[in-house]
Amino acid sequence: MSAEDLEKYETEMELQLYREYRDVVGLFTYVVETERRFYLTNSVDLDVKTAGNGDVFFDVKMQDAWVWDMYRPARFVKNVRVVTFKDVNVEELAKADLEMPKEGFSK
Repeated sequence: MSAEDLEKYETEMELQLYREYRDVVGLFTYVVETERRFYLTNSVDLDVKTAGNGDVFFDVKMQDAWVWDMYRPARFVKNVRVVTFKDVNVEELAKADLEMPKEGFSK
């Protein structure tokens, strides 16, 4: 497989992932971003904890989530737990924000 073929394949996978995201985003209430992943979920529990040495870390639990990951064959996950020392962002989606642009613009 050439580098061009690989790039074309990855571009197509990203487009398929975006289309799937567009189709499912309206089913969820929260967006959760971690250093490694982007999740959509309706149930999120974020605990801020302190390690024995004083470092702060985050313990994030989600149920019935969708994961933005083009290499994962099944993106719907029943239970997710993320433990990280990096930033975690949790946002509640406003239903009006979920309006996706149409596939073409006409005047």
